[in-house]
Amino acid sequence: MEKSIPEIFGSLVFNDRVMKARLSDEVYSKLKKTIDENVRLDDDVADAVAAEMRDWAIENGATHFTHWFQPLTGVTAEKHDSFITPAEDGGVLMEFSGKELIKGEPDASSFPSGGLRATFEARGYTAWDPTSYAFIKDHTLCIPTAFCSFSGEALDKKTPLLRSMQAINRQAKRVLKLFGKEVKYVKTSVGAEQEYFLIDKEVFDKRRDLVYTGRTLFGAMPPKGQEMDDHYFGVIKPRVSKYMEDLNEELWKLGILAKTEHNEVAPAQHEMAPIYATTNVATDNNQLTMEIMQKVAREHGMVCLLHEKPFKGVNGSGKHNNWSMSTDTGMNLLSPGETPYENAQFLLFLCAVIQAVDDYQDLLRLSVATAGNDHRLGADEAPPAIISVFLGDELTDILTAIKNDTPYEGTEKVQMKLGVHALPRFSRDTTDRNRTSPFAFTGNKFEFRSLGSSNSIACCNIMLNAAVAESLRQYADELEQAEDFETALHELIKRVITQHERILFNGNGYSEEWVKEATEVRGLSNLVTTPDAMPHLLDKKNVDMLMLHKVFTETEIHSRCEIMLENYCKTVRIEALTMVDMVRKNYLPAIERYLHRLAETTSLMRSVSSNVRCNYEVSTMERLSELTDFILDAVKDLEAALDEEKTKEDIFKESEFIRDVMLPRMDVLRKYVDEAEMLTSQRDWPFPSYGQILFSVY
Repeated sequence: MEKSIPEIFGSLVFNDRVMKARLSDEVYSKLKKTIDENVRLDDDVADAVAAEMRDWAIENGATHFTHWFQPLTGVTAEKHDSFITPAEDGGVLMEFSGKELIKGEPDASSFPSGGLRATFEARGYTAWDPTSYAFIKDHTLCIPTAFCSFSGEALDKKTPLLRSMQAINRQAKRVLKLFGKEVKYVKTSVGAEQEYFLIDKEVFDKRRDLVYTGRTLFGAMPPKGQEMDDHYFGVIKPRVSKYMEDLNEELWKLGILAKTEHNEVAPAQHEMAPIYATTNVATDNNQLTMEIMQKVAREHGMVCLLHEKPFKGVNGSGKHNNWSMSTDTGMNLLSPGETPYENAQFLLFLCAVIQAVDDYQDLLRLSVATAGNDHRLGADEAPPAIISVFLGDELTDILTAIKNDTPYEGTEKVQMKLGVHALPRFSRDTTDRNRTSPFAFTGNKFEFRSLGSSNSIACCNIMLNAAVAESLRQYADELEQAEDFETALHELIKRVITQHERILFNGNGYSEEWVKEATEVRGLSNLVTTPDAMPHLLDKKNVDMLMLHKVFTETEIHSRCEIMLENYCKTVRIEALTMVDMVRKNYLPAIERYLHRLAETTSLMRSVSSNVRCNYEVSTMERLSELTDFILDAVKDLEAALDEEKTKEDIFKESEFIRDVMLPRMDVLRKYVDEAEMLTSQRDWPFPSYGQILFSVY
């Protein structure tokens, strides 16, 4: 790295520092007002910003611009236009107007819409999000935007996210006003920890399942996996270290605060964690991070796998969503504070989150539901599919004391009436040591751990923001009418704790006892798979809440349910077709070749001596021959399921059929092929083994 980190950091971002230096004071002031207070941007200001943005981009090597958006595919999209326009003398001018900055009109025909638009309404519109900085990538000025249909419905993940941020801002300010605090805005912030695998590209190219699906559909476990716990936080190997060094530099240029890097539990598995940022910016940054991870890996002769479960038998990859609320004055609303009154405010916002998670546990679960994440949730490597909240013993004891109107037996023995008697001060760094909790309080934030590594973090933050906004709305409605605020506040918090304590759990989320207690005693949801979870998006209470806060329209909600289930079905169908292809074209022929060699060897040995028993050859041939029959039957069963799946016209029935019929048949087929791998010589096996893949970069 020739330049220092402060010199390169944000060098490809049209950030606040650049805007302040290049824009006039008047233009800068108006733009900041738009960013901070959601005020409409004047056309003349947009033109001035566009001119400076163009000049800055060209100075930094950009030749094109694009409206960079996040359609419902889960990845980003961009259409590039050059800055050039023809000049009268036969040359070109480099132009970029405020109109081009603010609005684009890409073709939307091939993006998923879930019925939001007809084919003849293919045009879509992109609208600049000035709260997220423009940046340069591959000589192109990328302008973060929202994306909507011809009829104005949101076709992306950013628009509902921005709406949810507005909702929580609106309701949180109402509550803060009751505590005598006037703030300009309340924002949510996120830091998204990102897990991933690195494998050698040459090995990757030889695995058709990895190429087509991002995960291995077959593969017997190697003699060594993660049993020794020697990879977790271990010394980073030189090849991986060089990759991480280059990855950091690329991310830092884009203003992404890459902070932490280390080896994860499984061989070839690693993690990168950034410093938190405002939620929509953090969402943009995480999408960029996943893209840059894969790009830099290819430059190093490796492939970065972001699938939640690329290898059976070793830990999969997740993404921890560290979420908090703060004001423009720098006040963290999930920090206990220094005074009793701030503690009372903290406890009210804490209760808002607890109630939100309990009331809308199904929304949080479905927000992380994908075909890939279904393989991970509930295993001994990730939180269970049951959503619960971990607070730690200290906070739990405080809430229990409030609920029971009893003295807190911790640092101070006092009868608590919020805002009247002194509340006990408790440690700011109360952190979670329970790694089985899906939703844990970690000092001054909550960590939602159920996301899969390839998930867009927009989805879960949309639901979390909206759910907490609804809790706060209820509190503001009630407290604004109270004659005695302090008494009403105390009674409200006491009631919320009593009604929602079922969601609080500090124990082992992996135990069978917890599953039974959660579902049978506490009445919590256990939505194990995507087909179980996704239909709950259409539950009346969820539709009503999301519409009340203007996060989605009713048609947008229905479209997203359809799109997510379609994505689930298409993903598993591609996996099943890949399995059939590999078995018929590679695995069965390979086993037959090995059987042929064994038969020739047996015949030759017995021709030399009738006393040769050939136990290995004969027993192996017998079992492999039996397995080929099993494999053939299993692949035929899977093909029949694929044919039947195509006849399902209802997306809900189709997803249930995949869950109940196709996936079990895929498991049966894999079981037989993996056993055959253990009996077939490595020379004859058609694809690299797990051992060759997982240890390929060492």
